[in-house]
Amino acid sequence: MRAAAADTASVGLSLVPLGVSFGVLVVHTGLAWWWATVFTAVIYAGSLEFLLLGLVAAVTPLGQIAVTALLVNLRHVFYGLSFPLSRVRPLGRVYATFALTDEAYALTTGEDARSWSSARILWMQVLCQGYWVGGATLGALAGSLVPVTLHGLDFALTALFVVLTIDAWRAQRDLPTPLLAGASFAVAALLAPGQLLPVAMGLFTASLLIRYGLRRRTAAPQPASAGEG
Repeated sequence: MRAAAADTASVGLSLVPLGVSFGVLVVHTGLAWWWATVFTAVIYAGSLEFLLLGLVAAVTPLGQIAVTALLVNLRHVFYGLSFPLSRVRPLGRVYATFALTDEAYALTTGEDARSWSSARILWMQVLCQGYWVGGATLGALAGSLVPVTLHGLDFALTALFVVLTIDAWRAQRDLPTPLLAGASFAVAALLAPGQLLPVAMGLFTASLLIRYGLRRRTAAPQPASAGEG
């Protein structure tokens, strides 16, 4: 648990204020404060939770909510392909699957995480959810004291992923990857400023696939010539 606390310290600094902003939003939407705890404990999908508040307030049909949840969280299917679930003990795999978030996945991509034990992985996920639930509950309880218009807290999620990117760079020291990401963003900003994020992500994914193919081609063993015996 102590090791997991150190692993998640930087994540907690962003998840707590982001959870506070979500809790305030829950109260100002018209829901009781305890719904913030229910949402963050049971749904536990940050981007979906923010989106779900508007859907619930508009009394959206359950079918539409289900489709929205599927589309928003579809990326977790790909996270599961490389998340170290096999190192988690069988009794803990149900929770580890439920608590697989962007932050938890990012923390397990570093070189040091390859030696993490089952307990350390689970404690990492428990603490991440604890930061989120605790922040949301605190924000909801104090919601009546906070103005409706909040400025700056919405940047907490962006700041969190900046920190995770820096940690990934320190672990891998792979210069081409951030350069490709920056170039993809620049091209998307010039060609499609109205659809910046999807275009940039598409270009970045395509560039990574091309780079992977070139690296495999370069690393492939060359066939022996006819004169070699």
